[in-house]
Amino acid sequence: MKKPKTVLIYSGGLDSTVLLYDLLKSGHEVKALSVNYGQRHKKELKYAKNLCKQLNVEHHEADISAINSLLAGSSLTSPDVQVPEGHYEDESMKVTVVPNRNMIFLSIAIAWAISTGADSVSFAAHKGDHAIYKDCRVNFLKAMNHAMQISGARKVSLYTPYSLLTKTTIVKLGNLLDVPFEQTWSCYKGEKIHCGSCGTCVERRESFELAGVTDPTIYDNVQ
Repeated sequence: MKKPKTVLIYSGGLDSTVLLYDLLKSGHEVKALSVNYGQRHKKELKYAKNLCKQLNVEHHEADISAINSLLAGSSLTSPDVQVPEGHYEDESMKVTVVPNRNMIFLSIAIAWAISTGADSVSFAAHKGDHAIYKDCRVNFLKAMNHAMQISGARKVSLYTPYSLLTKTTIVKLGNLLDVPFEQTWSCYKGEKIHCGSCGTCVERRESFELAGVTDPTIYDNVQ
């Protein structure tokens, strides 16, 4: 039987790594796409490259870093904007939004999927992202899936199996899949170790705690 082929938008973070392992276990042929869009740091991209090499998964990094000059105002693209701390729900976390980022990523992934004969584009958006990031919400994902059906010479579907799941559930799934969580990167600050206090670090820590799974991540200033 022919293996289903998918292009995974792969950041090197926890969620997309769990999806990578999930896809491989379910028998997919996976091509992994990471994107350098001129973000604050490149640590996630290094983690993505290293893990794909270990798993013998084809990995490509699209360099569109020149777009950085068009994406002012986000702490993820501008070193002049301080990375906020605390929960995603807080008003301050809005400065982590990169305008239209996921549509940009999806567009690149769709083009690669069409040109290489892939059946789908896989994307690890989850329920916890929805509060701040509108381009992770179900209505956006449905609209993109529709656009994909009519935008190219062949149909490619959007696969988002975690869109209604919490990060806690994703951690539980990753634990069952033996995902090496210590080989993933989440922190927005991009220093030597996870800061433990930015929004994505807080969410990561709490998700492991709620899942009842040992967190192998080393955090700064967290006992």
